[in-house]
Order: sequence, then structure tokens, then C-alpha cells
Amino acid sequence: MRIAGNISFVATFSLSISLTMPAQATHPRERDLVLPIGGTAGRLDAITDVAGVEVGFTTLVSGEGKRVVGKGPVRTGVTIVFPRGKNNLDPVFANWYSYNGNGEMTGTTWVTEGGFLEGPIGITNTHSVGTVRDAIIAWETSGDRRLVQPWQLPVAAETYDGGQNDINGFHVKPEHVLSAIESATGGVPPAEGNVGGGTGMTCFGFKGSTGTASRKLPDAQGGYTVGVLVQCNTGVRAQLRIGGVPVGRELADTLLACTATNDASVQVRFGRRCAGFEVPGERSSSLPFGGSLPDGVMEEGQGSMIVIVA
Repeated sequence: MRIAGNISFVATFSLSISLTMPAQATHPRERDLVLPIGGTAGRLDAITDVAGVEVGFTTLVSGEGKRVVGKGPVRTGVTIVFPRGKNNLDPVFANWYSYNGNGEMTGTTWVTEGGFLEGPIGITNTHSVGTVRDAIIAWETSGDRRLVQPWQLPVAAETYDGGQNDINGFHVKPEHVLSAIESATGGVPPAEGNVGGGTGMTCFGFKGSTGTASRKLPDAQGGYTVGVLVQCNTGVRAQLRIGGVPVGRELADTLLACTATNDASVQVRFGRRCAGFEVPGERSSSLPFGGSLPDGVMEEGQGSMIVIVA
């Protein structure tokens, strides 16, 4: 059973100050809206403020309508995070922590025992963890890469996107993982929202769910930059707080997005139908995973969150 608020941490310590300039943001971010979050953000307000960190994505979106296993709809992907960049073979000191629950994360026994991490971290959906893990090993052992160990136990983590994605269709393939690896880039803010492993996820009742931020410590505390990347797939809207304000409780349904069609064959997998487009007899659900009740979606509020700290 998934427990509400299951949070797993992978901490990779390679702290320094980034000297890169931010790219133009597509949508307003926390720093643009001047939200009362606190702290001093890095130049990018992203995990890539930490020198050497590179992030890559493969996003898979195809199909509409009723789910057909093996065909779609597909709403999933892969996120890859390199603590030192793909061309730096040095490991980093690392550890991990599970707040509660049972979200899967491979390689944690070796991280605990060895105290360090080689190679990238992968994040995907629950049923594609093995594919991502194996593809990372295939990439690590290809060519003339120098390995600290003759064997590889990479970290691959997951959250469940089965409410919006044909998760039993196993649409994430090794080539998608390799594409995310090759696309990994530092010095710019990573994409956020419906990208990579977060494509089919929902965070506190809203569509998401890849996000990133950073904070720079005062010089008296070393002046280090700490960055995080999150794949969030948990929580109900009423639990959402921003800067201590219970925003989720204040938002009325009428302020949120809706589906403007009364075609019963179009399943409302997230949110609701707009007023005047109701389908008689249809059972609606505000479940955070976007599935309808017959899909066997987990109870409201359950789920997982993966937090990578650099």
C-alpha cells in the first residue's frame, strides 16, 4: 500500500557556486512571482545551480480516449540527473532516506554501504524501474568509461502514473533512457511540469509534476549552493500550502481547469467537466492520480515524492 506523503531522498554532495546565467523561463516561476518562500535562490533557482549537475528528459505523450493496454494513452517518461555531469567519472558522496511508505529505489543498499554514488540517477514510472536501471548499466559499461567498481548498481526511482498512463504497456524502452542521458545538460534551468518521469504524475491535485529550485547559503555558512529536483505524485488539493498559506483550501472548483465536452467516450482523467458539459450518470472523481473510479486508482492523497538533493 502506498502511504500519503511517501518521500524518498537521494542526496549527492558536490556543492559549489554555479557561474552560469539563467535561460529565459517559459512560464512564471516562484522567484518571478516573488512568493514568500524564504532563502536566497541561486542564479537559476534550479538544481543545475550546483556546478556539474546535468539533467535530461525523455517525455512520451501519445494517444487519447479509453485505455488499451500496449497502445495507450501514453503519458510517461524518464528523468536523468548526473551529479557531476556525464563526462565526469568521479563518484560523489551520497545517502538516501525514506520518510515512510514503500516507493521503489534501486541501488540504495550499495549507497548506504559504500557511501557514494557512481553515474546518474534515473526517475520514471513504477513499472519501468527495471528498464531504466538496466539501460543505465548498459550506458555505463559501454565504450571506454573508467569505472570505480567492476559492477554497477545504479539508482533508479519511481512514482506511479497508472491513472493517466498505460503503465502496463511498458512504453519506456532502453532507447528512451539513453536519449535522456545524452540530452542531459547543465548551466540552464531544467524543464518543469509534464516532462520526463513526471509526465503522468499529479501533485496536490494539480497536473505536474517535475520541479526544481535552489538556495545559496550565507557566506558565514560556507556560501554553498543547494539544489533540489522533485518528482511529485502525492497529496490532495486541500493540503497544498505555499509560503504557509493554505492555497489549496481557498481555490474553488470553478477557478480550476475543466473539460469542455459532453462526449462520454472522452474520459475525464483529471479534474472535471465544465458546467453545461456534464454527462448524465457519469461518476466523477477528484483523485490525485487522474483516473476514474473503475480504474482502481488509489485512495485520495496517497502517493510518492522523489526528492534529489545536490
